[in-house]
Amino acid sequence: MVNAWATTQQVIDTTGVSVTDAQLAQAQDDIEIFTNRVYADTPRIRTRDLYWLGRAVARQAAWIAGQFGLETRLDATQIQQDQVSTTLQGDGLVLAPMAKRALQRVSWMRSRTVHVRSAVEGAGPLLGDPLSDGSDDSLVWAPYTGGP
Repeated sequence: MVNAWATTQQVIDTTGVSVTDAQLAQAQDDIEIFTNRVYADTPRIRTRDLYWLGRAVARQAAWIAGQFGLETRLDATQIQQDQVSTTLQGDGLVLAPMAKRALQRVSWMRSRTVHVRSAVEGAGPLLGDPLSDGSDDSLVWAPYTGGP
């Protein structure tokens, strides 16, 4: 039995492709490389993330079953042969497209964009007329403590 986030039966159920234990182990290794997580850390991984990791391993295993010479490929983005050319995105030569989509749903693989508010955004009533009687309720009152 292979220590993997998916079983050979789950690969069949998910993709309809039969794979060997060796292909499943290779798929597990590939996903571990792309996610920076190893199978031994499984108890520390959230259930939702384990679900998507299992899907990624299943898709990768099915994809590996149809690939020839995967271990000896060069890193390329464009391939031309017999007047036919193709351009691959990023890791298109080594990672299954559906496995990539599953990995994008794992919590630590998502975007970590932080929205920083500008000085004007959310400034509230200060954009209005502070001398207007209508803005008295929205301004904080503080006693005058005198000048320097």
